[in-house]
Amino acid sequence: MSSVLSDTHPALTTLSEQERMFQEAVHDFAVSEIAPKVMEMDEAQTMDPGIIQQLFELGLMGIEIPESYGGTGADFFTAVLVVEELSKVDASIGVIVDVQNTLCINALLRWGTEEQKEKYLSMLAADTVGAYALSEAGSGSDAFALTLRATQDGDDFILNGQKLWITSGNEAGIFICFATVDPDAGYRGITAFIVEKDFEGFSVGKKEDKLGIRASSTTELLFENVRVPAANVLGEVGKGYKTAIETLNEGRIGIGAQMIGLAQGALDCTVKYVGEREQFGRPIGSFQGVQFQLAEMATQIHAARLMVYNAARLKDAGEPFLVEAAMAKLFSSEVAQKVASTCIDLHGGYGFTKEYPVEKFYRDAKIGSIYEGTSNMQKQTIAKILQK
Repeated sequence: MSSVLSDTHPALTTLSEQERMFQEAVHDFAVSEIAPKVMEMDEAQTMDPGIIQQLFELGLMGIEIPESYGGTGADFFTAVLVVEELSKVDASIGVIVDVQNTLCINALLRWGTEEQKEKYLSMLAADTVGAYALSEAGSGSDAFALTLRATQDGDDFILNGQKLWITSGNEAGIFICFATVDPDAGYRGITAFIVEKDFEGFSVGKKEDKLGIRASSTTELLFENVRVPAANVLGEVGKGYKTAIETLNEGRIGIGAQMIGLAQGALDCTVKYVGEREQFGRPIGSFQGVQFQLAEMATQIHAARLMVYNAARLKDAGEPFLVEAAMAKLFSSEVAQKVASTCIDLHGGYGFTKEYPVEKFYRDAKIGSIYEGTSNMQKQTIAKILQK
């Protein structure tokens, strides 16, 4: 009886052969190719183009894209697994893969026309980075207080305004941009557009100088009479709010994966350190006080991983996952910050220097509670569902 049940209902952390293959391949790639360049990229605030090319060659930038469009043809959970594994080494690499797969590709798969899929999914699978442009200076948590204006002109729309805080802005060639076609209509005027980097009047503006994930570019986007064909409307005119909300629900699971990967990476470094660092004639990892802290961190990460994996499995199964995604992002981002902070404590003075990687994990962890919906917004989502 127990064996039948276990076969029918495997543990959340039980991986299929394909999932395990991806995990192992990404681990080897991250350790051999990314790890040696992490600090160099962080200090230069630039992502190595060679690494981006390798991400495409390994199929990591088109995980859910069907093979008919040149993609890998895997599922959402595989994308989450890849983001986690990359983030164990560098959360900046984790987020470029995350935005590509859980936001841009997911939006196109769900709302794109066949013509849009044929053109843009093929590009995203082959060599083109995607970016998701929703935020503006005055619309953060109030996501639909948009001022980017889209005015119809014959068979085209003319876009004017700007976007802010756009991940992968410097690297991207395709942007899913949200603009209002009717400011008086509120959220019902929001429309999603596919904008190419070389559209006349479109440009990438200021790049932010950030605390963490510094190799990942975060930029403003400028629109000066950018002419976008009506064929590049993603979904329906006036229904962009639905595209934004539902895509971000999936994206939050990806951020959860980034955070558990980051936390695991920090813990792995710390376990190694406390086994080597000696005080009072023995490794500090042999002291009960240190052991208890390691145990607590491992338990918190495991709990966060179960939440992230559960949300991803629900999404793949076509089950409701809104609350689970919000909880996963909320909890995993809190765990990442706590774990990274404790890891610095256990490194002592060395943890406060760039000689060891934990200070970067600590800086990178903070973004988890901010982007793709702040922690307070996740709590609001959860509370609303509780009170229905």
